Amino acid sequence: MAEGFWDDTERAQALLRERSTAEQTLESLESLDRNLHDFLDLLSMAAQEGDDSMLAEVQEQLPPLEQKLRDMEIARMLSQPADRNDALVTIHPGAGGVDAQDWAEMVLRMYKRWAEHKGYQLEELDYQPGDEAGIKSATILVKGVYAYGRLRAENGVHRLIRISPFDANARRHTAFTAVLVVPDLGDDENDEIEIKPEDLKVDTYRASGAGGQHVNRTESAIRITHIPSGIVVACQAERSQHKNRATAMKMLRGRLFEKQRQEREAAFEEAYGGDKMEIGFGSQVRTYTLAPYRLVKDERTEHKSGNVDAVLDGELDGFIEAYLMRANDRQRAAGTQKKES
Repeated sequence: MAEGFWDDTERAQALLRERSTAEQTLESLESLDRNLHDFLDLLSMAAQEGDDSMLAEVQEQLPPLEQKLRDMEIARMLSQPADRNDALVTIHPGAGGVDAQDWAEMVLRMYKRWAEHKGYQLEELDYQPGDEAGIKSATILVKGVYAYGRLRAENGVHRLIRISPFDANARRHTAFTAVLVVPDLGDDENDEIEIKPEDLKVDTYRASGAGGQHVNRTESAIRITHIPSGIVVACQAERSQHKNRATAMKMLRGRLFEKQRQEREAAFEEAYGGDKMEIGFGSQVRTYTLAPYRLVKDERTEHKSGNVDAVLDGELDGFIEAYLMRANDRQRAAGTQKKES
C-alpha cells in the first residue's frame, strides 16, 4: 500500500472494491478458459474412444458453464461507474387501496428474497406500515457489487391482477406499486449533483417502526423535501437524528442522480429513434397475473414466466438479464445510427 493510502478511508475502500472486482473478473476468465479447454479435451477423448458416458459427463457440466458465461456477459454490460454501487430501493403503493398496500409489501419481500439469493446484504431504512395491511412505503439498502446495475432493471410500475383477499365477494382486482431504484453514491460529493441548503425542507417526526422506546418517544426520523424537483425522501432506521439525516441526504443524491440519468437517456433516445416507456401509472413495466391464469410478463422485453410463486420468491434474474440485454442492444443500435448520421 502507498503511504497515506488509508488517510481517506472511504476512497481507500472504494479502490479496494474496484481491485477486488477486477481480480474476480480475471479469475472468472481464467477459470472459464480452463474449463473450455478441459471440455474440448474430454470431447476429443470421447470421440476417439467412442465413450458415451464421457460425453454425458461433459453435457452435465455445460449448464453451469453457460451460466458463468452469461453472468460475465451481464457484468460486461454493467459498465457505468454507478453500476457497481449499492442500491437504494424505494417502494410506494399506487392505485388499488388496501390491495395496493398489500401488493407493495409483497414486492418488498420479493426484492429481499432476491437479495438473499444473490448473497447481498440488506438494511431497512424506512418502513411505513399500512392502516389495514401491507405498507404505505418502504426503502431498503441492498449492499453488493453490481446491486444497482442489476436492480435498475426494476425501475417502474409493477401491476398485480388477482382475486382480492380483501373483497368479500372474491372479485378480481388490479393493484399497482411503483419501484424506484437509485445508486448509493456514498458520502463524497458528486460533480453532477448540486444540492443547495436553501432548496431543502427538513421535517422531523417520530419513527413509526420498530426500534425501541427511545426511537418512538423522540423525533429521530427525518423527511427531506427537495423543493425544485419535488422529490421527498425519509429515513427512520437509526436512533440518531444526525445519522438519519445523513442517510436521507444519500437517498436524495441518488434520486437526483437517477433523475438526471433518465433525462439524458430520454434525450438520447428521442434524438436517435428510441422507444422509451414513461415510468408512471398506466404504463407498467411488468404484470403479475394470478387470476384467471398465472403468468408474469415484462412489458418491455416480452420475457415471461409461468412460475409466479418462484418469481415472487425472488427469482428475478431472467427478467433482469432480458432487460439488460435489450438495453445493450438498443444502445448499440442507437450508436450505429449516430455514427451513420
